Amino acid sequence: MEKSSVLRFGLCCIFSREPIHFRHTTARAVSTFNRSQQLAKLSEICLANAESLLKANQAVSRMGIGAFRILSPILPRYTHPEVGYGLDDLPEAEEIRALLARVKDYAKIHDIRLSFHPDQFVTISSPRADVVDNSVSELEYQGLVAELTGADVINVHAGGAFGDKNTALQRFRQHFERLSERVRRRLTLENDDMIYTVKDIQPVCRDLGIPLVYDVHHHRCHPDGLTIEEATRLTLESWERAGREPYFHISSPAEGWETKNPRRHADYVDIRDFPNCWRDMTATIDVEARAKELAVMKLMQDLGLLW
Repeated sequence: MEKSSVLRFGLCCIFSREPIHFRHTTARAVSTFNRSQQLAKLSEICLANAESLLKANQAVSRMGIGAFRILSPILPRYTHPEVGYGLDDLPEAEEIRALLARVKDYAKIHDIRLSFHPDQFVTISSPRADVVDNSVSELEYQGLVAELTGADVINVHAGGAFGDKNTALQRFRQHFERLSERVRRRLTLENDDMIYTVKDIQPVCRDLGIPLVYDVHHHRCHPDGLTIEEATRLTLESWERAGREPYFHISSPAEGWETKNPRRHADYVDIRDFPNCWRDMTATIDVEARAKELAVMKLMQDLGLLW
């Protein structure tokens, strides 16, 4: 197996066949315990997830995959208003930090790019103060884990239109200033498949000095007059300004492009959906396909990058 020296491909969060799993819990389940028991249970899960994250990095390295997206609840319920906690509140905090440091070292040595992609409820463009406050808290949590693991990207969407896209994007600009430096320097903004196009968010990226993550599937579902080549160029320019390796997303529609709703992701990426202008880039491309590592490796094989 050989990894291209130009393109690196990323696996998103979980595996299809590899025996690597991440544990979850709910606030309701945790709330049945007293506080000491809560922290002990959460600590156990966080430690197990840190161990799984190290194994995940080892697995993608073995498969020739060059990037891994860390699932958001790697430390579950961290920001929950009732059962949330700080890392140092956990009985096994020292062990968890040590494992995350091993993840960081391993990723650096083996050239694995780590990232986060917060859930859709994380939106700093919301007109509701409580939603913005919760979003800032979630981004700060992910910024902490990103710092501990060496992840360099926290990728978000612009959020809802809330009746006026321009006003919503202005709120995004305003609330961006509330974020800590470690979050701001990692934050990226992605076009979506229903509301915000590349043309919409490119001025925000330019004004705030944050890179643009271009999702070509979203662009095909929600076009804006830009060609794929033009959108790719704008993306590359945004990362060049930041002095960092560009980031892209690829996926194919589950039922094909002729269906009424081509948004749902297929198990694998159809090689015909891979833009020709991407073949000679130096960039990271996350493969957002349901077959996970199998889809990443098949795309690499189809491109002649893995055999």
